[in-house]
Amino acid sequence: MNNKKIKDLFLKYVSLNILSTLGVSVYILIDTYFISKGMGADGLAALNLCLPVFNFINGFGLMLGMGGGSRFSMMYCRIERCETDKIFTNSAFAALLVSAVFEIIGLFFSRQFTLFLGADSHVYEIAHSYLKTILIFSPAFIFNNLLVCFMRNDFAPRLAMAGVLGGSLANVILDYVFIFRLDMGMKGAALATCLAPLISMAIMSLHFITGWNAFGLRAVPPSLKIIRNIASLGLHSLLTEVSGGIVIMVFNFVVHRLLGNTGIAAYGVIANLAIVSTAIFTGLASGVQPLLCRAHGKQNEDGMKYLLRLSISTALIFAVVFYALVFFRTTELVGIFNSESNNELRNIAEHGLRLYFLYMPFMGVNAILSVYFTSIEKPFPSQLISLLRGTLLVIPFAFIFYSLRLINGIWLTIPTAESITTMAGVVLLFFTLKPHETFEYRYKPIEKKDRIYHI
Repeated sequence: MNNKKIKDLFLKYVSLNILSTLGVSVYILIDTYFISKGMGADGLAALNLCLPVFNFINGFGLMLGMGGGSRFSMMYCRIERCETDKIFTNSAFAALLVSAVFEIIGLFFSRQFTLFLGADSHVYEIAHSYLKTILIFSPAFIFNNLLVCFMRNDFAPRLAMAGVLGGSLANVILDYVFIFRLDMGMKGAALATCLAPLISMAIMSLHFITGWNAFGLRAVPPSLKIIRNIASLGLHSLLTEVSGGIVIMVFNFVVHRLLGNTGIAAYGVIANLAIVSTAIFTGLASGVQPLLCRAHGKQNEDGMKYLLRLSISTALIFAVVFYALVFFRTTELVGIFNSESNNELRNIAEHGLRLYFLYMPFMGVNAILSVYFTSIEKPFPSQLISLLRGTLLVIPFAFIFYSLRLINGIWLTIPTAESITTMAGVVLLFFTLKPHETFEYRYKPIEKKDRIYHI
């Protein structure tokens, strides 16, 4: 393909995927808005204590979805249909096992887990009611992520986007009904969020009903080798999400000890707004991922380098635009979630927001580099990037600034970690931008309803 055709496909996939991931971020953002209106600062603090659970649940779903979707895309045109079905079936089997673990935690250990997340007696009950509901519905989130990723790689990004946005719209409506009309409080907010992925999957089921899917469940025994390969390719997604959850837990710990529950509520505002910016870069990375995988499958080195340059340039443009919005509209953004007009919360959140969001250009580059390394079947650099920008750098910096009682340092922890990771990622990229080994295709293309698909 020439650069113009690649660019057209890039714009199509990236725009649809950004809309899709922004829809996912609405799940939590809408909860934040309605909870702030219905339960004030205590509700915000309880919600922020529960946010890491979303990271853990979505992390496993994205690991299996991105890993399985990447393998499916690489093999799409050179193996038979039964082989792609094996990829999806093993991904679904692994998702079922992970879901069972979260289900057990939700049914039997939710109270202990709420305390583990740092809830004190003041917010324990409302945090627990939210957390237990989310854990019980965890299979819906995991399988929704799995299905979305596979459909993006099966030439159905529009339907995947429609499913996610449909679920998000339902979440908005149900939040209002459950919290304000039925007075269900935090449990109602959680229930609205949990029903959203079910609605999303119902919409995406059209892909199977119409018979246009190139993957499906097949009666084959689980393969540890296939699952291990899928997990390896998608591990960077899990590490990114889990690291994000751990970061929120660490921030909750240090901010609570420096600024109390009001500080956690203020950090909750910052973290929830950060979900939106993260969704943009996640959408950009997941949008370009199928194109990179297909180019790699065809040994199109020039196409891959062009996609890499295009992706990084787009990420930097988004970063500049979004930070300008945050910097010049800080008061209005914080005010959306400060229904009680709490001056202390406003001052903490506004100051922290301007410092915290300096991470954006570095996060954009890191997200693209991570998915690039996965697409060329080099998972280690991708995993290293995820670890560096997560636990390996953030936790030490956070506790160093906490020991020095520097709240400005706490807000600058993420930008510092992301910038160092970018430098490491560029070094790794320098050593991998070389011709890859060629290989011969020995398999037949997938035949589906009298059509043969080529990349």
